[in-house]
Amino acid sequence: MADTTLLLGQTLSFRADPFAAGVAESAVHVRHGGVALRDGLIQETGTADELRARHPGATVRDYGDGLITAGFIDAHAHFPQTAMIASWGKRLIDWLNTYTFPEEMRFADATYAAEIAARYFDLVLANGTTTVCSFCTIHPESVDAYFSEAQARGLRMLGGKTCMDRNAPEGLRDTPQSAYDDSKALLEKWHGAGRLSYVITPRFSPTSTPEQLAAMGALWAEHPDCLMQTHLSEQVDEVAWARSLFPEARDYLDTYECHGLLGAGAVFGHAIHLEPRERARLKEADASLVHCPTSNTFIGSGLFDMDGLMREGQRIGLATDTGGGSSFSMLRTMAAAYEVAQLRGRALHPAELYWLATQGAARALRLDHRIGNLAPGIEADLVVLDLASTPAIAQRSTRANDIWEALFPTIMMGDDRAVSAVWAGGRCVQPAASAG
Repeated sequence: MADTTLLLGQTLSFRADPFAAGVAESAVHVRHGGVALRDGLIQETGTADELRARHPGATVRDYGDGLITAGFIDAHAHFPQTAMIASWGKRLIDWLNTYTFPEEMRFADATYAAEIAARYFDLVLANGTTTVCSFCTIHPESVDAYFSEAQARGLRMLGGKTCMDRNAPEGLRDTPQSAYDDSKALLEKWHGAGRLSYVITPRFSPTSTPEQLAAMGALWAEHPDCLMQTHLSEQVDEVAWARSLFPEARDYLDTYECHGLLGAGAVFGHAIHLEPRERARLKEADASLVHCPTSNTFIGSGLFDMDGLMREGQRIGLATDTGGGSSFSMLRTMAAAYEVAQLRGRALHPAELYWLATQGAARALRLDHRIGNLAPGIEADLVVLDLASTPAIAQRSTRANDIWEALFPTIMMGDDRAVSAVWAGGRCVQPAASAG
């Protein structure tokens, strides 16, 4: 058995959903707190004095005023788009054809795929993200590169081979049968290997024939312990395109539902332009929706209805959607979620934003029993934030009257400079210069 490690500093955890229970009943802040880690798990939390007394022989990392929380969870991303993030001037369909598809064709090269996977994990860890649910490309090489790199680093990661057999360049199309066969082989190879989870991944219904969607539905039915991820109602013209390709469908969601791709464990990115029937069915099916605010504003998609969907009791997480999203940082993503909600007349509380980026995203990925919080038995994936990482943030946070006023400037203005340390599986994977 490994020795106990104590991380000391301020701590922030959640005992409930702040959207449902309110901030006072849901969030727990300990000014002089700590977390005890052993064997890759959180053993206990408490005050610094309590933990020091109970673990006299422990290795201690004292982060002073640093804020220790669960690591960030990015519930929808495209790691193959790393190199073409922040590409100018296109809306969704033109953006895919101009930037995304040419870049994704390069992932047939296993060496290139491995290079980008390593760069991607360097970037997300530097920004405090410890778990991602990513689309790969149609190439099995891209999936192998993503999971191999994650496994070597001991990270909890989710991903899957993107499947599409129409409305894409020849070098990025598979078939219903090859999509099924490749996905099944990759699933059997990677799902449950260490901290890895395979996700069945049709890109979106406009790039899959009914036959391919049915094949993905069949695979999911055979492996219901896997998640299924795709895109839904991101832009108005995309919704119209999907409806034109599936004239018998009641709406965009029905293009998935009629092929067995709606249910608990379905994870739909974007979900901006939803019809009333779709909202009702998503709630009834207990599917997950993932808000991607920097992408939605960058590509001009629209404003996600966080307040209305949360009031309905939808299961919602938060994500960067890199490279359609314009940042690898979940801090920047929280800031954008705040701005989008403001445009819809609702000021999200810092506790709500932080919950979305941790426990909410874990819940959307059906992993809130394993990651996304500070609690005994939860995997020790943690981030330590410096709440005075820049002069601008420091001068604002010194005026704070409580943890939320201290944290909010970092949410709105913070970047990788705010990340003092990152722990994954109980190991420090991002060095902390300020640790004692």
